[in-house]
Amino acid sequence: MSSTQKLNSLFKRKSIRYGVPFLFLMVGGSFGLEQFSKLRYEFSRKRTVSPQEMEKLGVSMKKSDEVTLDKEYEKIKSLNIDEWENKRGPRPWEETQ
Repeated sequence: MSSTQKLNSLFKRKSIRYGVPFLFLMVGGSFGLEQFSKLRYEFSRKRTVSPQEMEKLGVSMKKSDEVTLDKEYEKIKSLNIDEWENKRGPRPWEETQ
């Protein structure tokens, strides 16, 4: 048996004919997808905004000491939760014009 006959008989096997290209595509595809996903994160334009930049843009930020858990608890404690009434808003098909 010559070497070409051995190669031909080897390539006629289903595991070689279908398995090797499948494994090549699976392994090669994962490396290709890695490169594409790396580009997404390298060139993304997302960045954090500092409080100084927010003030320059005219957006006021609440200080963390203005709202506390104790203050919010006191507001809720003063509400009367025993005598509440459930009010349902109008549905789009129920609206009167």
